[in-house]
Formats: sequence, C-alpha cells, structure tokens
Amino acid sequence: MTANAETPVLSSLYQRSVADYWNAEKNPVNLRLGEVDGLYHHHYGIGDVDWSVLDEPEETREKRVVNELHRLETVQAETLVARLGPLRPEDRVMDAGSGRGGSSFLANLRYGCHVDGVSISESQVAFANEQARKRGVADKVRFHFRNMLDTGFETGSFQAIWNNESTMYVELSLLFAEHSRLLRRGGRYVCITGCYNDAYGLPSRAISQINAHYICDIHSRSTYFRELVANRLVPISVVDLTAATIPYWELRAKTHLATGIEQSFLDAYKNGSFQYLLIAADRV
Repeated sequence: MTANAETPVLSSLYQRSVADYWNAEKNPVNLRLGEVDGLYHHHYGIGDVDWSVLDEPEETREKRVVNELHRLETVQAETLVARLGPLRPEDRVMDAGSGRGGSSFLANLRYGCHVDGVSISESQVAFANEQARKRGVADKVRFHFRNMLDTGFETGSFQAIWNNESTMYVELSLLFAEHSRLLRRGGRYVCITGCYNDAYGLPSRAISQINAHYICDIHSRSTYFRELVANRLVPISVVDLTAATIPYWELRAKTHLATGIEQSFLDAYKNGSFQYLLIAADRV
C-alpha cells in the first residue's frame, strides 16, 4: 500500500539512499536469525548471554549461536512491546520503520491488536506482508510503503506507536510531530534507540563509524527529550539498557555472523559516549 500519488514516499536523495540500502540488504545476521521462528527483527539484543554456545562442537555451534542471538533480540523486542499497553484487540498501533515485521507480529501476539507497519523499503514491506499471510494474521497486521514522517494516516487514529532502532534515519522534530498528530490523547509512544551522550561531548569516533556503516545520523540524548516535549509527548519512563546490550555485542563479535561493526559499538558503549535507551512517553 502506497501513500497518495501526489505525495512521493521518498522526499529526498538521502531517503532514496537509505531505501536502496535496505532494499538490497540480505545480511545473514538478520536473515539467519529470523529463520529460527519467522520473527525478523533487524535490531540488537539485551539480557544475559548463555556463553556455553561457544563451547559447542563445531557441528552444532553455529545453530546454537544463531538461536542465542535471536533469543536476545526477541527479548529486546518483547521489552519494547510490553511498554505499549494496556491495549485492547480493537486498538490500532503503528510500527514506524517496521523492517521485516518482527516487532509488529509480537505486538499482535501479545495484545491481539491491529498493527500497521511503515517502511520506505518496498522489498521489506513485501517480505513482511508475506510473513503476515503465512502467519494467518494478514487481516490484522499490514505493512505499507509509506514515509513515517508523512504517513497519510488519519489524525488521532492510533493508540500506540513505536520506533525500534529507526529514529536515527530521520529528523526527530519531523518524526515526533507526525507521531503526535497520529496518536490519540493519552496514547503511548515508545522507542528503543542508541543515542550519543551529551555529557561526553560531541559524537565519538566510534559513533562516526556506526553512522557511516548504517548510513544514519545518531542523535544526542538531549535532542530526544527536547523534541518529544515540544510535540506534546511527555516521557513517563526512561530505562538505560546500555549495560544490558553489551553482552549481546560481545557474543556477536565472537561469532561467524560478525559484520565488522561490533567493536565500534563496544567501544562507544564502554567509553560512555553512546547509550542504549528505552523511552516511553504519553501524548498529552
């Protein structure tokens, strides 16, 4: 499903470059993990690691590693989804930057609600809609080729909206203005994101490496809170997940699925220049 023909989904050359990246992306660290149970997450994990997976015999180690990384990523998504409620089956929620749909399916499983996923990657939208068909939930979970900065959805039509590691691709002032428009009064917004620590100073070298790797622009911690409040999204809960995500990166760095960016994440988290936050806010 596309936006109004008069409003192009991709409104800048940068957005086109991001869409091209994700349309072509077939990284094993995303696809292999998703094959475990059909939940394709496209984000990172939190929680204690079962380090015994690295001691497995060669013939079983790869499968155990994939399962453990996927378990940690599912814990992350479940942690976000648990902050969206209370939701009812008749409620409508939106996954902004929905990727291949993992968080959307978890929200539907938990609450039975209607979910609209939004992505500027046409290949990811097609993939996620096929997953919805296979899961038998295509009547309640739908994915759209739309821009999360200008979705075209009706004002006040959502009870909850979330971003799971997708805010670094957009200007927060524009994003939160659209979320504020779409949410009902009292509706809930949740994001999990990496942000640079204002107390450290300007973005560190490791953060610059992450930006270059993913073609993104990591925002400062203060920018999140400033733009949320400016758009009537008042934080009610902030959880620092930095310590909880470091073990995931330490495990991934030791596996066959490492992409080369793992050390940059570990350096940034450990030197204090980077933080991994869950932020929940209410629309007032």
